[in-house]
Amino acid sequence: MVSLSNHEPVIRYEVCGGGFLRHMVRTIVGTLVEIGRGRRPPEWMREVVASRKRSDAGVTAPAAGLFLVRVDY
Repeated sequence: MVSLSNHEPVIRYEVCGGGFLRHMVRTIVGTLVEIGRGRRPPEWMREVVASRKRSDAGVTAPAAGLFLVRVDY
């Protein structure tokens, strides 16, 4: 976790993959936030991914504050 100036702390998520579905990264972040806040155990992420069902995941994180840093081809 880092802090920018005198603002709130910033949590950095790095997600890499060969392709992404619409809102996929936002869903991953929302699910990780649920775990980080202690609302779900860390093992839940493995269950969500294994289920392959969007409805099993956490809420979709808002787009505000999420940045695309790089695209590699």
